[in-house]
Amino acid sequence: MIQLPRSVTRRRSAEGYLQDARRQQETEEWRRRYATRAGVEGTLAQALQLFDLRHCRYIGLAKTRLQHVLTAVALNIVRLDGWWTGRPLAKTRISHFAALQLSTA
Repeated sequence: MIQLPRSVTRRRSAEGYLQDARRQQETEEWRRRYATRAGVEGTLAQALQLFDLRHCRYIGLAKTRLQHVLTAVALNIVRLDGWWTGRPLAKTRISHFAALQLSTA
């Protein structure tokens, strides 16, 4: 039986991975992909806030599906109303710490 020599590998630190992730976030391709994700998450957040999407009022797959379809239709109507009336989109929340930095600057 042939034994291979042992070797020691050293893994990069978490800081190295963090720096790589930050460099990737500066690319245009990453921003394009993240914009899609942000749009989807915004839609879900709006549906959760307006229509209590986490809870189903019905029992049974057919009724649950009907509720999901009606919720999607209602969300589209709300968004069309906002677009037609020129209501601005919701502003991004600012943390207390960021607000404090803005007020002292």
